[in-house]
Amino acid sequence: MRISLFPNSAISAPKIKSGAPRARSRPILALVAAIVIWGANWPIMKAGLSHVSPLWFSSLRFATGAACLFAFQAIQGRVQIPRRADWPFIGSIGLLQMTSFTALGAVAMTHLPAGRSAILSYTTPIWTAPIAIGFFGERATPARTFGILLGVIGVIALVNPFAIDWSNKVILGANAMLLAAAGCWAFCIVHLRHFKANSSAFTLAPWQMTLAALILTCGARIFEGPFTGDGSPAFWAATLFVGPVATAFCFCAVNAASTWLAATTMSMTMLGVPLTGAALSVATLGEAVTPSLLAGASAIAAGIAVTAIPTRKMTHKMDSAIGQEPRTAVAGAAPSTICPPEAAQT
Repeated sequence: MRISLFPNSAISAPKIKSGAPRARSRPILALVAAIVIWGANWPIMKAGLSHVSPLWFSSLRFATGAACLFAFQAIQGRVQIPRRADWPFIGSIGLLQMTSFTALGAVAMTHLPAGRSAILSYTTPIWTAPIAIGFFGERATPARTFGILLGVIGVIALVNPFAIDWSNKVILGANAMLLAAAGCWAFCIVHLRHFKANSSAFTLAPWQMTLAALILTCGARIFEGPFTGDGSPAFWAATLFVGPVATAFCFCAVNAASTWLAATTMSMTMLGVPLTGAALSVATLGEAVTPSLLAGASAIAAGIAVTAIPTRKMTHKMDSAIGQEPRTAVAGAAPSTICPPEAAQT
């Protein structure tokens, strides 16, 4: 008998009416936990970087995350060799979303506050819209255009061009790294939105993490030298949190919740990650709450919210439907920035 901690997105759930809220409670509670954990991951990564260099830390994150997912799949008898059509998705997610996004964010956080890093990194949905409109012909609605404008204003407020020291190339480079990281993730979102892998996101995740871990390990050895972890309790605590918990568990939790919630709802819900990260950074690391941080965070949150408004008039009915069999997400709806569209169902 196969036991799963999370619902299998490849299996249609039975019709549930009166018991639907109770049936949904487990994946929704897991999603709430994932949002809090991912938000907490930013200040914890910031603290962990005082015990290990950024590339080695990123390598450990995906190595431990992949090991946990492979072990979980092995227990369920679900480890699968990727198919030929899956390799482009292993490449794009493994190289851009995992390797590039994580490495750029970790290096940038050695020079910038964790809260600012979290918010700038999650500007991804704002960059997704121009790519999709310009290259894939998605409709540029007034709401989406307004959302992009709000996001740009928020980025300008965070970078604060009037107060920034333009002679400090290190700070300028760190901000540029975070925006580049968001761009890498945006490319992956567009790739997943307009193309489809044969295998599920859960099946491909440990292979993508393995690829990221291998590349990051090589990069760490070349650019940072021998392993830099100090082996302290704080180092192991941070490593175990960002790998097995913040990477392996959170991916499963978001994947499970995506089988019950509409993709547009998931996009809106994931806004809690950078906002939680900024709040926890202020509370635990003593980061200052500056006017530019408040203004930038508010504008970016509003911009992402506006761009996530569904384009079909009836999409909101899916979000409020309870007790119906899961259906495939509406084509073209904004996907979760974490979970690929093939796993995002409602």
